[in-house]
Amino acid sequence: EGRLEGDVNGKSSSPTSGLWTTQRDGEVKLRIAEKGLGSKAPKTVHELFQETVKKYSNYYALASKKNGNWIKLTYQMYYNECWKAAKSFLKLGLERFHGVCILGFNAAEWIIADIAAIFAGGFAVGIYTTNSPEACHYVAENCSANVVIVENHKQLQKILEIQHKLPHLKAIVQYGEALKEKRPNLYFWSEFMELGRDVPDSQLQEIIDSQKPNQCCTLIYTSGTTGQPKGVMLSHDNLTWTAMAAGCSLLLTDAKAKQELVISYLPLSHVAAQMTDIWLPMIFGAQVFFAQPDALKGSLVETLREVRPTSFLGVPRVWEKMEERMKSIGAKSSALRRKVAAWAKEIGLQTNLDRMNGYYDIPMNFRIAKHLVYKKVQKAIGLDRCTRCYTGAAPISRETLEFFLSLDIPVLELYGMSESTGPHTVSSPHMFRLTSCGRSISGCQTRIHNADQYGIGEVCYLGRHIFMGYLNMEDKTKEAIDEEGWLHSGDLGKLDAHGFLYITGRIKELIITAGGENIPPVPIEDAVKAAVPIISNAMLVGDKAKFVAMLLTLKCNVNIDTGEPRDDLAPEAIEYCQRLGSKATKVSEIIRSKDKAVYAAIQNGISAVNERATSNAQKIQKWTLLEKDFSLFGGELGPTMKLKRPVVVEKYKDQIAQFYADLDGPGPAGNSLRQ
Repeated sequence: EGRLEGDVNGKSSSPTSGLWTTQRDGEVKLRIAEKGLGSKAPKTVHELFQETVKKYSNYYALASKKNGNWIKLTYQMYYNECWKAAKSFLKLGLERFHGVCILGFNAAEWIIADIAAIFAGGFAVGIYTTNSPEACHYVAENCSANVVIVENHKQLQKILEIQHKLPHLKAIVQYGEALKEKRPNLYFWSEFMELGRDVPDSQLQEIIDSQKPNQCCTLIYTSGTTGQPKGVMLSHDNLTWTAMAAGCSLLLTDAKAKQELVISYLPLSHVAAQMTDIWLPMIFGAQVFFAQPDALKGSLVETLREVRPTSFLGVPRVWEKMEERMKSIGAKSSALRRKVAAWAKEIGLQTNLDRMNGYYDIPMNFRIAKHLVYKKVQKAIGLDRCTRCYTGAAPISRETLEFFLSLDIPVLELYGMSESTGPHTVSSPHMFRLTSCGRSISGCQTRIHNADQYGIGEVCYLGRHIFMGYLNMEDKTKEAIDEEGWLHSGDLGKLDAHGFLYITGRIKELIITAGGENIPPVPIEDAVKAAVPIISNAMLVGDKAKFVAMLLTLKCNVNIDTGEPRDDLAPEAIEYCQRLGSKATKVSEIIRSKDKAVYAAIQNGISAVNERATSNAQKIQKWTLLEKDFSLFGGELGPTMKLKRPVVVEKYKDQIAQFYADLDGPGPAGNSLRQ
C-alpha cells in the first residue's frame, strides 16, 4: 500500500487536519471509533470497487434498455469501462481536484463518468437536468470543471450558452443521443472512450495510489431554498463507509445469497440516488436497471412491472401518485370488488400495525386477504418481489403510509441530508414506527439540541458520514458543524424512548406570527390535504402577521412533455366534484364561479382542521385557491418535489397581501363569508 496509517487519519499529512475543511485539496481527520462499525478501516472508492470486482466479477451490475432489449454489464466490464473513461479524462487534461460535471438523466454512462472522474483524481459533480444555464454555470465555475458530460442536444445548448464564461472547461462529452453538430472539443461518448487508449495504465495507477480516504472525491450541490447552492464535499470514506454502514442497517442481501435488483430513476445529482444507485449496489453486488427518462411522467410503472425490483426508493410524490392512481382504478371496479378490497385493507392495516408493535401472530383472514388482494395489487404495480419499499427526501403524510400498509406494502422512512452523505436514520421491516424516520444507522449518533418541554429541538448528527465542509464557504461550514463535530441539520424533531426519530419541521420554515407564536406548517397542511381530497398542495403563510392563512391548489392533469400543470381537473378531482353535486371539470371554472359546492367543501374541511388546532393562533383564518398547481416547471417545487416556500411567498405575494388587506371574516379571501 505504501500509505502511512497516520495519513489516513489526516495526522501526518497536514498538521492542522481538523474535522472540516473548505479547500478542494483539503484533508480531514476521520472520525474513527474504538469499536463497532465505526472502527472499520477506511477505503478509497477504487479500493472498494476492486474488492467488489473480486467478489462479483461475473454478476450483472448495470442494465440499460436499448431498442426494447436490456443490455447488461457485469461488474468486471463496469470496472473496465470506468478505467477506460478515467484514462480519457486524463487525456482531456482533467486536473487533480477539478470537477467533471454530469448533466443528464440516469444512465450507465452517468455512473461510469462519475466513478471515472474519481479514479482520475477529479471530483464527480452532478447537475440537475432542470437547472437553467445560469444555475449550470454557477456549479461548473464553483468546482472549476474541466469536463462537462451532457445527455443530449437540449442539455448541450445550456453549456454552449455559458461556455465562454468557464475558463477551466476543456471538453464536452455527449452520451444520450448522437451529436447534431461538430464542434472543437465536443465528443460523442464512444469517441471519448477511445481518447485514453494511449495513456499508460501506470499514469492512472499513480494517481489512484496517491488518493486517500480523507480527501474529497464528490461534490453534491444542495438546492438551497435561499441563496446560491452550496457544494457539499464528500470524501472517499464518506461514500465507502456510509454505504457499508447504511447497508448493514437496511439489511440488504449479498448477491451471493440473492442479488438485489434496483431501479435508477431519481436524479443522480441528489445524494439519495447516488447512495442507492451507485454505492450501496457496489457493496452488495446489486443489479441496477435504468428507467426511461420520462419515468416520473408515467413510464416508471412499466419499468417497475418489468424489473420487479427487490428494493425501491420513492420520494413521497411517487408514492402519492401511485396511491391516487390505485384509488381511481379502485373506484371504477364492481361493488363486490370494492367490498372485498375494503375488508382486506382493514385487516392489512391492523395486522401490519400489530406487527409494528411486536405481535407476530398472522391471523388466518390476513392470509386469505393476501391471496385475494395484496398479492394482486403488488403484482399490478411491480412490487411483488419488493421486500423493502422506502421513502425519503421530503415529508410523507400518515394517510399515504397507512394506505400502503393496508395493502401489505410497508413504506419505510429514511432521513438524512447531503451533508450526512445521504442517510442518517433508517427504518427496516422489523424496526419501524408509523411517521417516524427510524433509528440512527449503526455507528452514528443523534442528539436533540435545545429541546423544549415536549422534547422537540434541533436534530444533530455525529458519525463518519458527516461531510468534509462546503467548498470555499468557511462561514457556512462553521454554522453547520459545531466545535465538537456535530452536524446541525436545521430540522426540528424528537426522539422516543426506543431511539426512533420523529421530524416535526424545519427551523427555517416555522411561521412566527406577530403574536410570537411558533407554528410548524407541515402538520396543518397535511391535515387540510387529508380533509379535502381535491387539494393537491397546501401552503400555510402568516410569518410576522396577525393570523395564518393558506394557499391551496387543486389536483389537475399535467402536460406530459413539459411537466406544466394544466387547467383540467384530474379524474379523482372530477369524481370528487360529482359527489358534491358540482359539474366542474376545470380549475378555472371552480375559481371563476366560486363554485358553491367546492368552496363549501373546502371551508368545511378547513373548519374541521381548525377544531383540532392546538391553539387559536394555529387556526386557518383565510384561504384562497390558486389558478395553477405547484410544479417543478413553475419553480414552486425543487428536484425532489420539496416545497420551496420562499419561492411561493414571492410568486404569490399579491394573493398573500390580500389575506391581510381584507377585513372580512374567516373563509375564502375576498369573500365576506362570516362564520
